Order: sequence, then C-alpha cells, then structure tokens
Amino acid sequence: MRIADLKAVPISFPVPADKSVRLGIGRSVKRDAVLVRVETDEGHVGWGEAHHGRCPGAIAKLIDTTLRDLALGMDATDVAGVWARVYRMQLASHGMGAAAALALSGLDMALWDLRCQATGWPLYRLLGGAAKPVKAYAGGIALGWQAPALLADEAQRHVAAGYRALKLRVGDTAARDIERVRAVRQAVGDGIELLVDANTGYTLDDVRRVMPAFEEAGIGWLEEPFAPQDRRAYQQAAALGRVPLAAGENHYTRYDFATLLEDQAVRFVQPDLSKTGGVTEALRIAAMAGAWKLTVNPHTSATAINMATSIHFLCGIDNPGYFEGDVTTLNPFRDALADKAPYALDDQGCVRPHEGVGVGLKIDLDFVKEHPLIEGPCYV
Repeated sequence: MRIADLKAVPISFPVPADKSVRLGIGRSVKRDAVLVRVETDEGHVGWGEAHHGRCPGAIAKLIDTTLRDLALGMDATDVAGVWARVYRMQLASHGMGAAAALALSGLDMALWDLRCQATGWPLYRLLGGAAKPVKAYAGGIALGWQAPALLADEAQRHVAAGYRALKLRVGDTAARDIERVRAVRQAVGDGIELLVDANTGYTLDDVRRVMPAFEEAGIGWLEEPFAPQDRRAYQQAAALGRVPLAAGENHYTRYDFATLLEDQAVRFVQPDLSKTGGVTEALRIAAMAGAWKLTVNPHTSATAINMATSIHFLCGIDNPGYFEGDVTTLNPFRDALADKAPYALDDQGCVRPHEGVGVGLKIDLDFVKEHPLIEGPCYV
C-alpha cells in the first residue's frame, strides 16, 4: 500500500463554564484535537491523533503541508521508514521541534491503524501482545483546584465508579495543595492509591514544603513538578523526600527520554503517544525504560483514538504501568467521536483493549464535521 493522501482534521468544542476545571496550566475553556487521516492507493483509511499543542491550527497546517509532502508515495506499512524520513527531514535537520513531533505522532498512529487493516488484527496482537487487564487511574481534566470538601466528594464518586487510583491536580500553593490531599486521603481511605500532578507549577521550595505531607498521605508519585527542560531541579527534588517523581508527557522522542533515564531522577515514565512520536517511538521508549526496570504510564490525550491506542500499547509491552482514565465531566471526543467508548472499567479498576481490527473503533464522520476548529488557547 502506498500513501495516497494525508490530511489533518482539527476539531474543537467549547467547555461550558459550569464544566470548566482549574488546574496548574489554567482554566479549561475548550477542548481541541488534531485527527490525522491517511488514505492509501488501495482505498484504506487510517486514523491517528496528534496532540494540539495549544495551537491546533498550526499543527494541522504542518501536517497538511510539510508532512504530506514528505510522506506521499511511501509504503504505508513501512512505519519505521516513514518515521525515519520525517525525523531526518523535519525534526533532526531543523532542530527538535515540538510541533513536528506532535504532527509525526498522529501520522505514525494512523500508519499503525493501516497495518492492522492489512493484517486484520487488533493492534495489541500486531505489537506482539495479548488482551489483558491494565490497571487504570482516574485522570483527565478533572480533580482540580476545588475546595477540599468538593474535591473529596468528586474523589469518592470516582472510587464508587470502580477506580482504585486517583490523580489529584496540585501546583497551587503548598498549603492549599496539602489541605486538598489530606481531605481526599481522609475521604477515600488508605486502600486507594493517590497520585498528584503539579503541571510544572512547583519550585524547589514548593517541593520541600509539600513533600512531608505527601509522604504522610502515601502519595504514589509527584508528576511534573517542573518544566521538562529543568533537569537540575528534577535531580535536586528527587533527593527531597520519598515520594517518587513522574514525568514524560512533554518529552519528545527516545532522545529526550534517554536523558531523562540517565538522570535517574524520575521513577515513572509517561510518554504520550500523540506527542512523543507515535506508537513506533513509544515502543522504543518502553524498551529503554525496561532496561532501567521502570514502568511506562502513558499520558492520554483528548480523544478516543489516543485512549484506545494507549491501552493496546500497554498490552504490547512488558513493563506496563497505569492507563490514565479520562474522568473529565464533559468530553464528547471521548464519548461520541467513535461508535463506542474507548474503554470500560471493570470491578478491579482495570481496562482491556477492544477486539476487532486496529483499536476496535469506527470514527463517526458526521461528528467530526459538526466540531470544526475553534482557534485560540484551550486554557486561560
């Protein structure tokens, strides 16, 4: 099969004020995604998802121009070859650009969809894995900077829904973060794992202040306390307490992750398949993390495509960690983009991959048409 066409489909929806969540990167006002559609000369169509990078129109333009010119005519089943060409011609020769990595991620994901169609297999099987339960935590754009009592109520609802682990948003002031964490721990008890995500909002002094309370509450990881480029801060923070650090959703390609692993400051690795280079590169990152005896806990992006793909990916590697369940109150990209939800939670707090070809979803083209791009930032 040859790549006959490549097109980005940016989609958006506004978030009503009563459904908005405030967290370290701002208040959510809309949701964006960039779908990637690849058509072959045999008429097969594969779908992927590129992260929007807070500028979905720009990511879509990059896909429709530069990536399209690079990929047209190439063998659609040669995912490693397409990846290498785009990397060499766009990422390596002009610097490691985040936009190019996001765009390449969506293209790569669509090519894996096409490979599944060629074999008739589900993605997990093509990756050499098997359908198995994957533990999930309640995440997404949820559990934000609310009053402690309201946050505790939300946490209890997710536990009642079957989640055995929750991720709270911190990165506010140290005092307010500690108050929220203590309220949730008291509400859910010791049997639920609590994780926290600072969305790069902490300083080293903040970590010093919160670490004793986070240790006392049994926090499983402190995610992204700093920007990904701040390597020295991660190394210093790792020595400030016993709560392990997590990072990776804003690290791009195996080369970023090589540095992350060599620094030995982060114990939970979190590539996003729609950011880091797609399935192809995430497999390489997982193998690298496995050599350091670390699990892979993917950050999930906006739509059912990324979520379902992440579950299949976790079933195809030998060091899977958590799947990030999206418990966002309102997310039609999760609930209505495809013919079924991307996952279902079982009574053990686990998810399983869909059967069928690829990731087991069929995209609703009418839904896509009804959600055109809304320019502007998704957080303010």
